[in-house]
Amino acid sequence: MKLKSFLLVCVLYANCFIDTKAQSLSAVEKKIIEHVKINMPQTEKLLMDAVNINSGTLNHEGVRQVGQLFRNEFDAMGFTTEWVSLPDSLNRAGHLVAYRKGKKGKKLFLIGHLDTVFEKSMPAGPFTRLNDSTATGQGVNDMKGGDVMVIAALKALHAQGLLEDTDITVYFTGDEENAGKPTSISRKDFIERAKATEVALAYETAVGFDIAATARRGASGWHLTTHGKTGHSSGVFNKTMGYGAIYEAARILDEFREALSQEKYLTFNPGVIVGGTEVNYDPAQAKGTAIGKTNIVAQKVEVTGDLRFLTETQKEAARAKMREIVSKNLNATSAQITFSDGIPAMEPTEANKKLLEVLSKTSQDMGLGVVKAGDPGSRGAGDISYIAQYVSCLDGLGASGRGAHAPGETINLKEYPTLIQRSAVLLYRLTR
Repeated sequence: MKLKSFLLVCVLYANCFIDTKAQSLSAVEKKIIEHVKINMPQTEKLLMDAVNINSGTLNHEGVRQVGQLFRNEFDAMGFTTEWVSLPDSLNRAGHLVAYRKGKKGKKLFLIGHLDTVFEKSMPAGPFTRLNDSTATGQGVNDMKGGDVMVIAALKALHAQGLLEDTDITVYFTGDEENAGKPTSISRKDFIERAKATEVALAYETAVGFDIAATARRGASGWHLTTHGKTGHSSGVFNKTMGYGAIYEAARILDEFREALSQEKYLTFNPGVIVGGTEVNYDPAQAKGTAIGKTNIVAQKVEVTGDLRFLTETQKEAARAKMREIVSKNLNATSAQITFSDGIPAMEPTEANKKLLEVLSKTSQDMGLGVVKAGDPGSRGAGDISYIAQYVSCLDGLGASGRGAHAPGETINLKEYPTLIQRSAVLLYRLTR
C-alpha cells in the first residue's frame, strides 16, 4: 500500500466508528472501542500481510507462514502458543493454538482458520483496496478478515490489562476448507481443547450487524450402487431381463426427491453418476469411467452425493427413509447404499440462544441494534460444528464481505472496525 493511500485510509477511519458518548457503555468499554479505532491502520496492515501470503489448504508452507505471522501477535500479548502438527498421511500443515489460563469469567474458545480455498494454481490476487470501503484479495473475508478481528479485539483488551486471569483459547485450524481425513485425527486436539471451555465463538464471514449463527447444518456423504442383468436391449422390461441398473438408479433418485425434498433444512445432492456395462469409479479422485452401448442393458451404476441436515435426528431419519427406498427394487435389479459421516451439525440449542442474547445486548448498548439468529440453511458446515455438542456456540462473527471462495472476494472495510469493536466488548463482557 502506498504511503499516500495509507494516510488517506487513516483519515477515512475517523468516520467509521461508534460514537460512544450516547451509548450504554462503561468507561472501560469506551476505552476498548477507542483502542480499536486508533489502531485500525495497524490492523489493516496485518490483514494485508496475511492476505498477501497464499495459504491454500495444500500449500503447507503458506499456511505455516500465516500461522507464524499471527503467532507473533499472540506471543506479544503474553499468550502461550503452540503449533499442532498432524501425521504426514493427512497431507495437512497443522494448526495454531494460543491460550492463557485464568479464573475470570467464561472459558472462551475462539475459532478461525489459516487456510483458504485458493491454492497457488487458482486465480486470486493480493490485498487491493478498490475504494474507501472495499478491498479484495485471497481469503480477505473467509477468513483472514475474521482471524485478524480476533487478534485486534484481544489487543484492545490487552492494552487495558483486561486479559489478566482470563481463560481464552484461540484455535486457528490449517485445513478448514478441506479437512484432513480422517477428521477423528485432524480434529482430535481441537475437540479435546474445546471440551475444557464453556463458550465457542467462530469468526466465519458475517452477514452484517443484525445476524449471527446459532445453528449450522452438518454434512455427510452417501454412495449408491445398483446392479441389473445385462443383455440385448430388446429384452428390457421383460421378466427375464428386467429393468437394468440405470432404470433402478433413476427410480431411487426420483423417489428420494419425491419423499424428502420438501423437508426444511434437509438437502441431498447426487454429485456424480456413472453407469453402463462396465463401470469404474474412484471416490478419492471423484472420477469415473463407463463403457456401454445403446443396445445393451446397463449392468451397474454408481452414484455419490452429499446429505445436509440440521440435527442428528433429521440425518438418521433421512438415512432410514433412503434405505427403505433403496430396498424396493425393480424386477431383476438390486441396490445398496452406504453412508459416511462428515461434519456434524451445530444444532440450535437454548444455550446458543442465551449466548446470542448477550451479543444482542452488547450490540444494542453500542447503538447497533438487535442481533437475530440467521437461517441455518444459509450456511454450510464449519469447524465449530465439531464441538457444538460440548459448549455454547455462536458463529458468523467475522468480517463482512461478498464472493467468498471466488476470485474477487471482498471485505467491507466500512463495517470492519465496528465489528471488531463489538467483538472486543463482547469478549470483555464474557470474561468478567
